[in-house]
Amino acid sequence: MAAGGGSAIRGTRIGSGPMGEQDHGYQAERRSVSYWDAEGNETVRWFAADVPDDELPAEITHPKSGLPAGRDRENPPSAESAQPYKTHLAYVQERRTEAEAEELLDEALHKLRERRGQ
Repeated sequence: MAAGGGSAIRGTRIGSGPMGEQDHGYQAERRSVSYWDAEGNETVRWFAADVPDDELPAEITHPKSGLPAGRDRENPPSAESAQPYKTHLAYVQERRTEAEAEELLDEALHKLRERRGQ
């Protein structure tokens, strides 16, 4: 006996038609629209053929570069300047003055010392 059980239909779906079957429902008409980013990268999006041009998005985010991409190859949208990452401390410093920070720190240290019995 051969190893593996000898199943001739292993890996096929039960009830599936012949390989390469094309009758999988109605395929709506569609059209491709190209978008380019500032680096010259192109990405293609598919839309229904009956969608008017004014309803198509003017800009998208390019999936690989992350830059904005537009439909005009010669004049792609420029990348916005990236906001620097702010730490939690930076946000706190925007909300609190130095005096408020000192007061909060003193209050927290006082509570901690009370809990520890000092």
